[in-house]
Amino acid sequence: MDLERQIEHLGKTAKTAARVLATASTPVKNTALRQAANQLRKQSKVLLAANQQDVEAGRANGLSSALLDRLTLTPTRIDAMAKGLEIIVDLPDPVGETIDMWRRPNGLEIGQVRIPLGVVGVIYESRPNVTADAAGLCLKAGNATILKGGSEAFRTNCAIVDILTASAVEAGLPEATVQLVRSTDRQSVALLLQQDRYVDVIIPRGGEELIRAVTQRS
Repeated sequence: MDLERQIEHLGKTAKTAARVLATASTPVKNTALRQAANQLRKQSKVLLAANQQDVEAGRANGLSSALLDRLTLTPTRIDAMAKGLEIIVDLPDPVGETIDMWRRPNGLEIGQVRIPLGVVGVIYESRPNVTADAAGLCLKAGNATILKGGSEAFRTNCAIVDILTASAVEAGLPEATVQLVRSTDRQSVALLLQQDRYVDVIIPRGGEELIRAVTQRS
């Protein structure tokens, strides 16, 4: 599958998954998050092995010591990722929350209620913990997620998303609940930004160049 078709496929499957997630119960979403936290800890050796390959490649490619530090996972950082998901479990479910209510002169009551956005694309750089944080927050809010991390963390992000996806499926959620753009081609960002039919919002987390690329979408 060429890159353009791959990105479009991510969008289509995410849109389908989003319909299921929009009505998923709080216990189901929390089960997926708890399972993901448990599996991040249990599969720490897998994560560390993938991360070591990324760090070695980054060092060979001349990444600065600061960027290498951001990229590097340790058992402590993996545990922090897992704890981050557990914190999200403890947050109140925003879906269905009434944020305002008023009564019309004719007696009709009108309320504003929070609903999921749908499909959220998140574009970010080298910190692997963002992968778990972004996916976890989107899942709790009933959204499907398409993640595009920095190429320097590609293997690490793949390993993290594999765990998140398996945990979602085990909890009864769609496989496309959390997806990753599995390409290091810079064109993949531009292609993701073009998926207006399927992606409802793009969230950039990174430098000025990334934010400029995303804002040019509109």
